[in-house]
Amino acid sequence: MPFRLAPFFSPRPWGSTNWAHWYPEARFTEPIGESWLTGPQSLIETGPWTGLTLAQAFAAHRAAICGPVSRDADFPLLLKILAPTEKLSLQVHPDDAAAQQSGFPRGKTECWYILDSQPGAALSLGLTPGTTPEQVRRAIAEGTLDERMNILPVAPGEMFFVDAGTIHGIGPGMTILETQQTCDITYRVFDYGRGRELHIPDALRVMRLSTRAGRIAPCDAGSFSRLIHEQYFTVDRFDLDAAASVPLPSMKSAQILVALADGASLVCAGQSLPLTRGHAVIVPALGPAATLLAQAATEVLRAFPG
Repeated sequence: MPFRLAPFFSPRPWGSTNWAHWYPEARFTEPIGESWLTGPQSLIETGPWTGLTLAQAFAAHRAAICGPVSRDADFPLLLKILAPTEKLSLQVHPDDAAAQQSGFPRGKTECWYILDSQPGAALSLGLTPGTTPEQVRRAIAEGTLDERMNILPVAPGEMFFVDAGTIHGIGPGMTILETQQTCDITYRVFDYGRGRELHIPDALRVMRLSTRAGRIAPCDAGSFSRLIHEQYFTVDRFDLDAAASVPLPSMKSAQILVALADGASLVCAGQSLPLTRGHAVIVPALGPAATLLAQAATEVLRAFPG
């Protein structure tokens, strides 16, 4: 049966203590940069596995959650909400092959869905065309890597693909839903003077001068919009009118639902599970079909592996 997770809040120096829009009851004394919706530490809030972390439930019930063909030791996708008040570091993540050469099980390819943004908000996504490895090294040494980045303005509802090997950064003034491989390997190359550790040799080893990263146009799929379909994940958006009823067929993999506002529920096998804003609901693989029901106009995102 579907179950809901409590978010795990990850402190970051560029974060905020004000998450009232997403979590009205939460109070923070240190800046929170990321809400991990399907993090290994996220606690299950509903169903027979209540009180277990997602990592514990997955270790004991992997086939039930992700299907009998699952061979991964970790839940495959990590979804996060990011809310920066300052620029993130310029950084890069390895692909699977580069990560495995360093002893990690997988790399980190990700995508960003813009939930909201202020005027002037922008991403740094990839190097400008024609940039050479020597120019990258010089810019890192001189603290001018910003000048070599491809800057993309953002607007709510846009999706961006972030291929592994892409040097990237996120600016302030936006909120993002990130979908990524479950991996937290980050090689920082520039951190705007915050004094955190840099990983320049590793970053130079795994970076690529040109990647497929960039803005992705949505596709109309009938009852939903397909925002992105890549090797590691697919992300869809359901725009639900009040009183809408949308069938959600079962899949061979787990589905992750994230409501962007209250007002919808998931009905499965005669049981109703409210979708709470900023929380993830996992629909296990191969279970009974479910239905999305809306009590008010709302938006629900769905992510699943592959």
